[in-house]
Amino acid sequence: MTVVIAMSALLAALYGCEKKEGPMEKAGKEVDKAAVSAGQQVEKAGEKIKDAAEGDKK
Repeated sequence: MTVVIAMSALLAALYGCEKKEGPMEKAGKEVDKAAVSAGQQVEKAGEKIKDAAEGDKK
């Protein structure tokens, strides 16, 4: 019985230590997503420019 109580207390303590995500962390994640998306768009634009430049050389 003592082991069960000790395990329950340990699990409750671990659950209580779980890090909750605050509004600034959520905003930071959204900024990260936007930066990745913008980077992908810039990369696509660069590829289109490169393709257009190569087309002019032919």
